[in-house]
Amino acid sequence: MSIETRASRVLSGRGSRLPDRLFGGTTLVLAAGLVLVLVAIAILLAASSTQTWRAFGLGFLTGTGWNPVSAVYGALPFIAGTIESSLLALIIAAPLGLLTAIFLAELAPRWLAAPLTLLIELLAAIPSVVIGLWGVFVLSPFLRVTVESFLVQVLGSIPVFAGPAFGVGLFTAGVILAIMILPTIVSISREVISGVPSSQREAMLALGATRWETVSRAVIPYARSGIIGAVILGLGRALGETMAVTMVIGNTDAVPGSLFAPAQTIASKIATSFSEAGAGMELSSLIALGLVLLGITLALNILARLLVHRATGGRRIAV
Repeated sequence: MSIETRASRVLSGRGSRLPDRLFGGTTLVLAAGLVLVLVAIAILLAASSTQTWRAFGLGFLTGTGWNPVSAVYGALPFIAGTIESSLLALIIAAPLGLLTAIFLAELAPRWLAAPLTLLIELLAAIPSVVIGLWGVFVLSPFLRVTVESFLVQVLGSIPVFAGPAFGVGLFTAGVILAIMILPTIVSISREVISGVPSSQREAMLALGATRWETVSRAVIPYARSGIIGAVILGLGRALGETMAVTMVIGNTDAVPGSLFAPAQTIASKIATSFSEAGAGMELSSLIALGLVLLGITLALNILARLLVHRATGGRRIAV
């Protein structure tokens, strides 16, 4: 059979559709498998933490005490520490990452952009325990005598900035998380910005726009959904990070009263307590914390997806 005949059969609909059906079926099974894995994890966590939910109900989410001796468990301090440290990391890393990505994709010469991009991507390969050690011995003392002391002196009358400055606490954990999620935001945002068609830039430049106007009014709006996707991925890592945060957050089972107070996240609490937890209510409560962390992650990702949907007017995007 000649190539022309074979092509005509395919175009006319008489060719075999079996490869297409196999491909479609395979991708469907794999996609469904990922969903089933997520559901299975949620079911396992829920089944293993039934003792806690039966004893405390939804009061487990609002409880502030964690005392294995009296069998009193509450998740609020760890929920607050997780959300506050992650949001603080995003406040620091999102604008810094976006500006870095714009510089690498739009402004930096090739001889400078290539090595800087490589160095930023290598930052993501550093083990979290190594970053944690650096945070303990270098970052924490530096923040204590500089940024934290300055903020306490200037804004200490505001409760959220109240001292004293310990050097270990919520603020240091947020800075560590910002450093860890920065490579993700920069790398993805740079790729998205670099993928904006040149016609978008040329059209703005032809109208007499400056470089900044071109980037802010043509490039960024076109790449907005991808940039939000990069922030979502960074948020996902910040929520689940364990070792580096455990080493600098202070590990106090209390709702942080200020940015500089010691705190604890859900992930750090599970990591520090799971190996020593006895069977029964304490183990069930730690597993319940894992279920809460899964719920927080899903809720924030769904919220972010809705924001992307609204920002793009309902157009289909890939994040």
